[in-house]
Amino acid sequence: MDDRFEAFGTSHYLMLALFVVGIPLVVWQGRRVRGTPAEERSRRVFFASIVVTALPLQVLQLLPGDWDFDTSLPLQLCDLATIAAAYGLWTRRPWACALTYYWGLTLTTQALITPGLVQPFPHPRFIGYWAMHLLVVWAAIYLTAGLRVRPSWRLYGSTVGLTALWVLTVMTFNVAFDTNYGFLNGKPGTGSVLDLLGPWPWYVLTEIAVVAVVWAMITLPWTAGKRRATRSGPAHAPAR
Repeated sequence: MDDRFEAFGTSHYLMLALFVVGIPLVVWQGRRVRGTPAEERSRRVFFASIVVTALPLQVLQLLPGDWDFDTSLPLQLCDLATIAAAYGLWTRRPWACALTYYWGLTLTTQALITPGLVQPFPHPRFIGYWAMHLLVVWAAIYLTAGLRVRPSWRLYGSTVGLTALWVLTVMTFNVAFDTNYGFLNGKPGTGSVLDLLGPWPWYVLTEIAVVAVVWAMITLPWTAGKRRATRSGPAHAPAR
């Protein structure tokens, strides 16, 4: 067994394959239970799976043997996406489902493609890392494509606003405590895609602009479909 996790090695490809296989399954499950008494039970089981996975992983990072003030606090957007996913699954609140959709599909997926992971399979951290990130992205797909909790332009705007607030808050925290959560106050020591976006702070502003555009693009299909349904609905309504 390898001593370190290898990006785009066998275990990485297997996890990505598992992710792809899981997509149609969560869509099917969501559509199967949508609007039935079984929906709430299904959401609660999904909620429990995220909590049971994410909570021990966070506790592990707070233990003395693993504690690092620069990395262990739950200040990354992936951490917040996990909380939003759990709350959205429990309550079906549109704003929490929207945060899960936007943060999960575009930011948590980056953690699947470029994992910040050292431990190989079957280390508990490997299992916890993949379980948590896969479940969050699956939850985003389950809530939208499965249960049809649709994003909207209003929810898009609130997500952009909350994300901007996170950027300002975490940047301030980084300055106050000499940390670099979210790589908001400096680029990683190794090469990354951020190197293509210019020096600090311009790469942060470019990131925000790019993410806002991508989120607009993944909002459009839902809002356009809703407008078409609204226009065609009355014309095709059955006679009473």
